[in-house]
Amino acid sequence: MSISRRTLLIAAAGFTGFIYLQYISGKSKRLYPGDPGIQKLALNDQQWLQKLPENAFQVLRRNKTELRNSSPLNNEWRKGIYVCRGCELELFTSDMKYESNTGWPSFTDHIKGHLYTYTDLRAIPPERGYRCARCDGHQGHLFMDGPLPSGERWCNNGAALKFIPA
Repeated sequence: MSISRRTLLIAAAGFTGFIYLQYISGKSKRLYPGDPGIQKLALNDQQWLQKLPENAFQVLRRNKTELRNSSPLNNEWRKGIYVCRGCELELFTSDMKYESNTGWPSFTDHIKGHLYTYTDLRAIPPERGYRCARCDGHQGHLFMDGPLPSGERWCNNGAALKFIPA
């Protein structure tokens, strides 16, 4: 019995679609909603460009990723708080930060309700992205390869954050 190339391609496409749907449905169980009580900040592109440095604009408003090991926040270990560079909403405390050796600031947890997660379909396979609950600025991606007990790694673009020392 021989299988045609067309049959193999159809089977592969179907299998890929099935895996994709399983991935999406499995990840959606880990969604973190933003706090609906947070007042939204909505600016147009021109206002964002006036408010943000170019690299922060590209990350927060265009969903770009900064270069690995490019953020000075990788080496920030003082006590303090990490806020969204776009709207200064508090996102992480210094106690949540850890060295992931990935080249981006990483955190084991976040301030509840100040971030929301979504499925980033631009990545293959899709990844769980997260945004600031106030300004909808893209911060980074959530991975399940962090330290216990949660196993979460909130991998953040340093350009999307501002550190405020305690």
